[in-house]
Amino acid sequence: MQLNGSQILTEVLIEQGTDTVFGYPGGAVLDLYDALYMYSDKIKHVLTAHEQGAAHAADGYARATGKTGVVIATSGPGATNLVTGIATAYMDSVPMVAITGNVGTGLIGRDAFQEVYITGITMPITKHNFMVQNVDELADTIREAFRIANSGRKGPVLIDIPKNILSSVTEFEKKSIIEIKDDTVIDMDELKAVAKLINNAQRPVIQFGGGVVSSNASDLALKLVEKSNIPSCHTLMAAGVMGYNHPLNLGLIGMHGAYVTNKAVDDADVLIAIGTRFSDRVALNTTEFAKKATIIQIDIDLSEINKNVRVDRYLIGDVKVILENLLPLIKNKNRDKWLAALDGYKKDDYIPVDDDTKITPHQLIGSICDIMGEDTVVVTDVGQHQMWAAQYVRHIRPRGFLTSGGLGTMGYGYGAAIGAKTALGNDVPVVHITGDGSFHMNLNEACTAVSYNLPVITVIMNNRVLGMVRQWQRCFYGRRFSATDPERKTDFARLAEAFGAKGYRASTIAEFKAALLDAKKQNGPVWIDCAVDKDERVLPMIPAGKTVSDTIIGDCRVCKNPCEFKDIK
Repeated sequence: MQLNGSQILTEVLIEQGTDTVFGYPGGAVLDLYDALYMYSDKIKHVLTAHEQGAAHAADGYARATGKTGVVIATSGPGATNLVTGIATAYMDSVPMVAITGNVGTGLIGRDAFQEVYITGITMPITKHNFMVQNVDELADTIREAFRIANSGRKGPVLIDIPKNILSSVTEFEKKSIIEIKDDTVIDMDELKAVAKLINNAQRPVIQFGGGVVSSNASDLALKLVEKSNIPSCHTLMAAGVMGYNHPLNLGLIGMHGAYVTNKAVDDADVLIAIGTRFSDRVALNTTEFAKKATIIQIDIDLSEINKNVRVDRYLIGDVKVILENLLPLIKNKNRDKWLAALDGYKKDDYIPVDDDTKITPHQLIGSICDIMGEDTVVVTDVGQHQMWAAQYVRHIRPRGFLTSGGLGTMGYGYGAAIGAKTALGNDVPVVHITGDGSFHMNLNEACTAVSYNLPVITVIMNNRVLGMVRQWQRCFYGRRFSATDPERKTDFARLAEAFGAKGYRASTIAEFKAALLDAKKQNGPVWIDCAVDKDERVLPMIPAGKTVSDTIIGDCRVCKNPCEFKDIK
């Protein structure tokens, strides 16, 4: 059948299983938006306040569901506004297809109105990108973009389509959804060698990363832990792979991980790293990280092997496939002595103190878990609140904690929460935890939540400073608080009402609980402005470049030279 490019694009989106797209219209994509109007019974379009919010929404949709998120923007500034969202998805290996319009092919290179070389701009932050110059190639290009985005190490793909291609007519043939074929080849000799190391280990630790979630291998990961009786830890991107209360779960590893977790890795004789890349927030000192251990890395991306940390053994391929083959070779072993030693380390961990006269981060997040229930999806922005959430949310399942890990994007949260809520519907509560610094970057998306009546609950941990940067200035820069006390006077509760949402304020934990209980009953978006002391810190903390022996647990002296930093016991 004869269709124009915009109709073909919409048909292929539906063919590939897309039910929702996020975006913002403009001149170069008017034909596409006309087609979306015609196909509105088959595909939903969510109009955001800003293209960056749309990109984060597509990202949140993808993380919450495992499906490929789709975002649409017009040419020029519309396209460049996607860049931060694309980079966020790229750093965390999130499957996304970004579709941008461009000026007609006859105007390319002439500095036409709203022309920009978006494929060049995004080349370093996409798995691949395309510029379609012939309408006959459009359908297969879109199919290929979906295949690339959701195969191997997942990530974003951009398709740039000139305006005349969207309006040109050609013959279109429907096809089936692209089948993602796994190309993992198991080296059985290496697999057996890895299994032998695991079975013979005396002090083993398993470290899970986001690749376990991406490959939908969390059930197999849990089976590995329980069959081997090996304690496990997780990176920020793998929250929920192990249940919060599982006896073998050591929790978060890295800069703000528990002392026992980092000490376990430091003392391990075998470290099994699965779907994780040893980022600088996990392996803060790469020469000292897991120095006593034989390190085994399992990852889908060969380029991650020996990139940050030298490893002794590795297996390349889809985590799910590798674990399916590894599990039959793993033996159960009594590790009571090792587990008892780890229990001994817990006495040196940071234990926050309750204070009902104010709002403490751990009590606030504990209250969210108690009141909202185990099925709640938590979305965060970036900063102190993000780390508190990572430490104290009682993660019970994968895809229940959405956050920007690799890029650390302030302003990620509200868009991602909107994307997650759109995907999951009203049966799954979505709570957006943010700080006042991050929220000032994306609160414009409140109009989106209101327009679509999305009951996202936003909890603002408001300390009226840029908390994480200020914490570093306190510890390492002699309390010279440069540009981190902005003296903002924003009244979030009143601003929420101005947007058409419902606003609350809380200055004690009792007030917060009352506000959250009422917020839970609302049918639309809610903001809760929570007063938090500006001197609250994220603890424990290992300074950048340091090791577990430099862990900060309590108050510390301020020094001019960070290398001399010591914790005061």
